[in-house]
Formats: sequence, C-alpha cells, structure tokens
Amino acid sequence: MAQYLWDPKRAAELTGGLDELVYRSNLLGTDRSVCNWGGGNTSMKTVVKDFRGRDIEVMWVKGSGSDLGTMKAQHFTGLRMDDIRPLFEREDMTDEEMVAYLAHCMIDSKHPRASIETLLHAFLPFKHVDHTHPDSIISLCCTDNGRELAKEIFGSRFVWVPYIRPGFKLSKMIAEGVLANPDAELVLMEKHGLVTWGETSEEAYRKTIDIINEAERYIGKRVKEEALFGGARYSSLAPERRRELAAAVMPVIRGAVDDGRKMLVSFDDADDVLQFVNSRDAAQLSQVGAACPDHLVHTKRVPLFVDWDPATGDGESLRAAIVAGIERFKDEYRQYFERNRNEGDVMSEAAPRVILVPGVGMFNTGKSRATAQISGALYHRAIAVMRGATTLGRFVSLNENESFNVEYWPLELYKLTLAPPEAEFSRQVAFITGGAGGIGSATARRLAAEGAHVVLADLNFEGAQRVADELNATFGEGRALAVKMDVTSEEQVTDALAATALYYGGVDILVNNAGLATSSPFEETSLKEWNLNMNVLGTGYFLVAREAFKMMKQQGTGGSMVFIASKNAVYAGKNATAYSAAKALEAHLARCIAAEGGEHGIRVNTILPDAILQGSAIWNSNWRNERAAAYGVEPDQLEEYYRKRTTLLVNIYPQDIAEGVAFFASSRASKTTGCMLTIDGGVPAAFTR
Repeated sequence: MAQYLWDPKRAAELTGGLDELVYRSNLLGTDRSVCNWGGGNTSMKTVVKDFRGRDIEVMWVKGSGSDLGTMKAQHFTGLRMDDIRPLFEREDMTDEEMVAYLAHCMIDSKHPRASIETLLHAFLPFKHVDHTHPDSIISLCCTDNGRELAKEIFGSRFVWVPYIRPGFKLSKMIAEGVLANPDAELVLMEKHGLVTWGETSEEAYRKTIDIINEAERYIGKRVKEEALFGGARYSSLAPERRRELAAAVMPVIRGAVDDGRKMLVSFDDADDVLQFVNSRDAAQLSQVGAACPDHLVHTKRVPLFVDWDPATGDGESLRAAIVAGIERFKDEYRQYFERNRNEGDVMSEAAPRVILVPGVGMFNTGKSRATAQISGALYHRAIAVMRGATTLGRFVSLNENESFNVEYWPLELYKLTLAPPEAEFSRQVAFITGGAGGIGSATARRLAAEGAHVVLADLNFEGAQRVADELNATFGEGRALAVKMDVTSEEQVTDALAATALYYGGVDILVNNAGLATSSPFEETSLKEWNLNMNVLGTGYFLVAREAFKMMKQQGTGGSMVFIASKNAVYAGKNATAYSAAKALEAHLARCIAAEGGEHGIRVNTILPDAILQGSAIWNSNWRNERAAAYGVEPDQLEEYYRKRTTLLVNIYPQDIAEGVAFFASSRASKTTGCMLTIDGGVPAAFTR
C-alpha cells in the first residue's frame, strides 16, 4: 500500500507556491511504486509578478529530464497560462510545433524545457495536477479487461483514455473526457498511468494516494501467491552460489553486450525478482512488452530471458547460454529496428538492458552503475505490474510499433542529451591496490574525476572506505567501492576481484600500487626482510595482475594495467637490496605480461616514481629514518635532499603519479605497452637506458 507521507508541520514551514510543489513532487517520487524514476510530472497554477510588476497566471510544471523524487525548484518551468489556453481550440499540433510554441510561453528562458505532457496539466481546469505511474494503476491499465474492472473499483469517477503517445492529442483527449464527466476524480491512461488533481497541493497528493490504494486493495484481495506467474517452475540456488555464479558471468556479459561502447553490469537477486524468474510463465510474460512507456528508454521493449535450468546447469553452461542469448537478442533487436525505423533514426546499442536467469536473478546493463540500477529498479516495477495484471486478467502492453515510436521518440531521446558528455574514463572500472594511501587515493580521485568507477583495495579498509565515501559524495553513489585485501593472499585477491565483478561487472584498469619499503645494508638483510619485499612487491603484483588479466580476457574488450614501481627498479639504491630487487621484478613482470597481453588488447606499462613523501604510510614509517641515515641527513631534511638531487629541482607528489596513470590508462596511450615512464624530477642515475 502507498503510504501517506504528507507532514502538516513540514508543509506549514514552506513558503507556499513553488516550494510546496517541490515538496509534493518529492513525496510522490520517494515511493517508486507510486512514480517511476524519471517519470511522471506535477504542476500548479498560481499568480506571480512578471518582469514589469504585473500579476499574471503562471503554471509551474516539471521540466524535462528531472526526477520527481529529487528535483528542486530550478527543475520546474514557469509558463504563462494566457498564452497556453488558446491552444485548446486547435484540432491538432505536432510535437515540434508544440515544443516551439511552449518555448515562447516560458516566463524565463533559463528554465528547463517543459515536459512533453505540459498541455495535459494546462488543459485541466484544476490548480494542482499530478501524473504518476503507480504499480496498482498500471496493472489495471495493462490488463485486457482493465476498463471493465475500473468500473467495479471507481464507478463513474474515472475517465478512461485509450493509449496514444503523449502530446497534444492525448492532452486534449484527457481534458475533454474530464470536462464531459462531472463525477470525474481521476484519469486512467491505458498502458500508461494515472492523472489526479486537487484545489490544494495537499488535496491533490491525498487524492493520488487514495486512488492508488483503492486499486491496490482490489488487487490484493484477488492475489494468490502460490499461483502468481503460473506458479514456481524452478527453485532458487543458495545465496552464496547465486553470487558466485553472478561474479563469474558478469565479465562475460560485459564483453557480450559491448558494441564498441562499454557497459557496466549490476546484479539483483531480490525476492520479487527470484519469484518471477523462477515461475512457469516468466519466459512468455517477459516478452509481452514494457509495462509503461517510461520504462522503454532504460529497459528496452523486452528483456533477455535466459533458457537455463539451475537444477541441472553449471557455470559453463550458464556462460554459454548467456552469450548465445545476447547474440540472439542483438540480432532480433536489429530486425526490430529495421522493421520500424523512421527516416533519420539511428539505432542505439542492440544489446539487452535486462537479463533474467532462473534460479539466479537479474542482471542490468548501463553506461554507469547508476544507470544499470535504474534499469533494474524499473524492471522491479514491471514485475509488480505483471503481478497485478495477471491477477486481474491477461497482461497486455504496447504493440511493437508503439514501443518503437516511444523508444526512438525525439522528445524522449532529448532527455538523454541533458546528461553531461562522457569523459575519458566513463564506462570503465579501475581497480587500485593500496587505495587508501597517497598515490592510490590521488589516482582514484584523478580517474573518478574523468568518469571512472573505482575500487579501492587495501589492508587498511577503514582508510579505503573513507576515500570511497569521499568519492561517492562527490561523484554520486556507487562510483567507488572499498574492499579489504592483502595482496599476498591468493584467496583475498581472488575474492576482491570477484567482489569487483559482482559490483561493477568487471575491470578495465588495474593500478598495481600496494607497497612497502625496508632499508638495510646487504649483509644485514634478513631472509624475513627479503621475503617481505618479494611477497608484497613481487608476489602481490603477480597475483593481482593475474586475476585482473583473466577477467580482462573474459570480457574480451582489452584493458590497461599500470604498475607503480620505483626509480629503484633501474637504479641500485643504497642499503635497499630487497626493495630495489623487488621493484626491478615488478618492472620486468609488467613487460612479460605486456608481451602476452597484446593479442588480447591488454596494455601493461610501468611508472617509476621517486620519493613520494606526502600521504604515504611508507614514508611515515621507519623507512624515512632509514633512508635519511643512508644519505647522511636528518629525517626532516629528507624532502629537501630529494628535491635538490633532481635536475628540475622539484619535489614529486601523489598527484604527479596519478597524472602518469591517467595517461597510460587513457586513449592517448592506446598504442603504448611495455613502457616505463620516470616521474622523479630527473634523477640522472635513474635515466632509463
């Protein structure tokens, strides 16, 4: 049931007008069973002063491309009602004409473009109007006998509008239907949604919730859980096995859906998803069509339902079934596009956005984790709609051409243009070892600033989590993930890469950066010290690179590895035998991997820094004292000592190394592999030869 969230005390604190509309809109958008992400629209008509100080009637309506749950005042558009009302006398108006006309009605050209459903709000003679996509209402509107059932629920209080795409005709049809029915309290839009209204903001909100719950109660009395979707056909695998399989197949999915544009993948095994994918009717129901036009841009018309039996299949058979299914889906999508295309249409990616697997759950693809999750959130709503619709009758949806004309509708595609342009590392996942430290955190910030999703792997989990929290606060939830990992533990490395696959779908960039340093004269170097350096700097780099290499090969889309070695990789540092030897191992290991990775598009390059003191746990340990002693200076003089020995007379900072990583990982270095780059201010003894 939809919850009534209106808080009179909070509402009384508002200044009224637009602030109250924002409050109502946010309440409606808070519950996704009431309003889809990015969908629906709200409005209010009021009187404001224009630029000449005159009182004019203005309608504030949700602007295109915003979301009711999070939008603020700046996301609404103000339009002069005196300019809009004459449109009601017209017989017809194209989308292009309507958009151009409404642009002239705006009270401020800086406001966002008005919603395509603006006239729906303007033509209704009510102060406050809400258009939402509630699960219970769409269930009714997507049932073959929905109109007859609506009479049982609402009597004469509703207006039923047959499906047509939003625009002038639909807006006028709704207004005419309401004006012709003095009992009308709501509009049911076939295969689409709900329209309600009120003379106050609270009245409009209450009416929306009440209407939704009337339908919900009607459906709830008729639901038979054991018979939903035809009853159960499959049983869910154990949670651990589901996650294990998901982590194993998600890199394969990433590779299979890549048509020159990488996608991230999310996984969802919530109870409602499992009930649906395990049911007898899911394979057929899922192919009927989208539950709501607003879903189409994010979910496509239908998902991929994978023909796989969790009781008899294994991981290999699941991978094969998914790959074959994706290829079949792409081919069918291209045919769908060709059958329905209009002049000027350009096909979007052909791969599925929603992949359903019996016994396992749902996978969603998107250009970011956020967009993949939006696809998943909308399919949760689709499942809820099918649950209600099949309880009431037979689930129906838009036909193929109707779906295409929504999916490739210029006014719907316009919303996608409102997103900022994609940056260098958009759609890519970077796995950074030593992510809590100075170089690791600086690299994470640098890559995230250009669109990357980053995984911060570190023994210091709390430190890695702090960096991840900072990045998520700056760039949006889901942009960074912290994992605890000891690079010397094969099990922990494997688990960390599996966690990365489960969260993002795979990995594109590896930054092998975790480190330590010790200093001893050669004859005083113990086996324990030697093994410590070799384990962390040698074995650790090997283990992480090996697992990332496997994942990159599975994806089949190439990748970039950047090893953070040291000038000591090419320069025999005094009193640092174990450290220098291990760093030399790293540099040569990188070249060896580069030699094997080339045929798979996997590039491996190495950065040779020197004396990165800032933010470094290594330099805040005894290493500082040991290196100062080796050079005969005091520990607090070490930074100046290092600066003076460079030809450029500069100090090197974590951000400098991050720039080197960004270069190697970027398209600018797409033809560079097996390379070593010194970032040390110019230490002649470490010049590469």
